[in-house]
Amino acid sequence: MPPITFHPAILRPDPTRRQRILPILQAALDAVDPEVAVQKAVIWEPEGVQVQDRAYRWGDYRRVVMLAFGKAAVPMARAVREALGPHLHQGLVITKEGHGPADPQQLAPLRLFEAGHPAPDARSLTAARHAVAMVRELGPEDLLITLISGGGSALLTLPASGLTLQDLQVTTQRLLACGATIHEINAVRKHLSQVKGGQLARLASPARVLSLILSDVVGNPLDVIASGPTAPDPTTWADAWRVIETYNLASQLPRAVRDHLLAGLAGRLPDTPKPGDPIFQRVQHMIVGDNARAALAAQQAAQAQGFHTLILSTFVQGEAREVALVLAALGREIATHQRPLPVPACLLLGGETTVTLRGQGRGGRNQELALAAALALDHVPHGEDILIFSLATDGNDGPTDAAGGLVDGSTVARGRALGLDARDFLLRNDSYPFLRAVGDQLRTGPTRTNVNDLMGVCVMPL
Repeated sequence: MPPITFHPAILRPDPTRRQRILPILQAALDAVDPEVAVQKAVIWEPEGVQVQDRAYRWGDYRRVVMLAFGKAAVPMARAVREALGPHLHQGLVITKEGHGPADPQQLAPLRLFEAGHPAPDARSLTAARHAVAMVRELGPEDLLITLISGGGSALLTLPASGLTLQDLQVTTQRLLACGATIHEINAVRKHLSQVKGGQLARLASPARVLSLILSDVVGNPLDVIASGPTAPDPTTWADAWRVIETYNLASQLPRAVRDHLLAGLAGRLPDTPKPGDPIFQRVQHMIVGDNARAALAAQQAAQAQGFHTLILSTFVQGEAREVALVLAALGREIATHQRPLPVPACLLLGGETTVTLRGQGRGGRNQELALAAALALDHVPHGEDILIFSLATDGNDGPTDAAGGLVDGSTVARGRALGLDARDFLLRNDSYPFLRAVGDQLRTGPTRTNVNDLMGVCVMPL
């Protein structure tokens, strides 16, 4: 995994304290290395693979085909390609721009596509069309191995009949900006697509399908990760339309999208395949890596650094600014009352927060959380003893090249010394330039993994 650094690599007056945190974050990323996760999650043998209680023997199939999509597609595909060897008939790898190898021939015989994220682009459609053409050729004697990771919703995009790429781009942007959860966003996406919400499995039927999944969604719901292309979809047209009403998006969406959703709501369009559909009798899913594994590795690394540690939750959700207030309160409780842990302490949390865009600034949910936490620690007793971090495990926090931030009680004051008003930056959703200016930005570059976010509260007296 790429090493974690501060930007601009200035550790300020307390380098020793901050340097103790970096190995914790690095260990979390190393634990969810996609290639290693795929290798360890199942039992690979020369003649086949054992996945939980089911065995797949290569000789039982006419063709073994691979389809990998998501931010972790390349390392996951590399692991499976190595395990399959000459038994791999063909395959496609679809990943975010800049996440593929410099020489695509390194993945041969797999064909590489890079596409847009978080909004789909024309390359997403091209890749999806090739994927659909490949899976439609499969029969009952074939095995399709799908490797699914976060980002797959945008990277594997094929609009439903009557919709355009622009329709999906606008809809995705509106959903991301309104503060909707990933469950809500994907409930809508699944009903605007030809491949999401179990529809890829339907296209591949009657082939056997094995899906190995690196989860980027809290709780690992199969139908939500990458919009569940091979999983039964419990959401309905009514659920999708409820999201539109909840966030008052009807007037902001393209007319074709509104008409499509309302046609489905009226029963004029078929719904996505549901639990109990016989196509899923030939589909198996397995989670090979998730946020909980990253948090556990972080805990072990924190203990090695001498911290008293506790994983508080890996189910954190909510508005980034509100979660930040809770993390700051936890830090103050430890610093003041030595509970729930004595100092030096490291509380760890995982999950995925949301941001409701109110301004035109630049940032992401992890940087917004960090900046809000810094404001909550400003001018409070023991504030400089409390360090709070939030890290996007994929290395890209929102539409930025930063992974997150690490702040303490001095962050806002250091901004003031530069003439920067932290509260004004937060109100404009402009966390990126503030954290960059004060040196509290975390950077990794693309990690090629994605298991949500890792947050922490570390308390170390100066």
